[in-house]
Amino acid sequence: MAANFLQGKADRAVNTDKGFTHPLWAARADKLQSLSGVLLGLFLVLHLHFESSILFGKEAFYQVAQFLEGGVFSETGHGYPLVTQIFSCFMLLVVLIHAVFALRRFPTQLGQWRALRNQMRFLPHEDTKIWFWQMITGFLLFFLVPTHLFTMITHPEIGPHLSAERVYHFNAWALYILLLPVVAVHGVFGLYRVVVKWGLVEQRFAMLKFAKVLLAYLMVLGVASLLTYLLIGHSLALPVVPYMSTL
Repeated sequence: MAANFLQGKADRAVNTDKGFTHPLWAARADKLQSLSGVLLGLFLVLHLHFESSILFGKEAFYQVAQFLEGGVFSETGHGYPLVTQIFSCFMLLVVLIHAVFALRRFPTQLGQWRALRNQMRFLPHEDTKIWFWQMITGFLLFFLVPTHLFTMITHPEIGPHLSAERVYHFNAWALYILLLPVVAVHGVFGLYRVVVKWGLVEQRFAMLKFAKVLLAYLMVLGVASLLTYLLIGHSLALPVVPYMSTL
């Protein structure tokens, strides 16, 4: 109760500074932040699973990529890179919307950071620590996610060879090795906080344990996929030839 009171007091102070003083607008902002966060979190889970299809071989990833790019509507069965560009633009818009409303709760004054530090020292509540790391990872994602999405907008080609070329020969692994843990922590615990905040579950500790297991699982899945792309990229000679389906 004390932790929630102090965090609520800090939130009200931030909302006042950012112009969200009216309760109605504050409530709407909370809902939009939660909805956009859920959309991004669920997309993260799906995205990592789609990417992990490379673990089942080049053909598996190729078929998944063609399906997601609308290959079923093409006479040749090949997908449309334009689909990737449009969807990447849409996700960038969702990220910006989420960031705008999330910034309401970001401490911008020294006194707010001091209050947060004192709260974490005297009331070492686990949810307070999660909220703190949500802010840190959110700040990092403001730079990492647009970089990734801009890459997909300007170079939308997806395939076992082209994706591996981007990861290995274009050194995209340096971005992904930073992006993976940051986005996984932010996304998983963001979903946890939304579920707890809106009272969707009663067993908070069980939900937190599930979130930690999900985080570990997604990290293993993401690292395994990244290593596979690196191995494939290492085996490819330049210039890289797009993968041709064997089916």
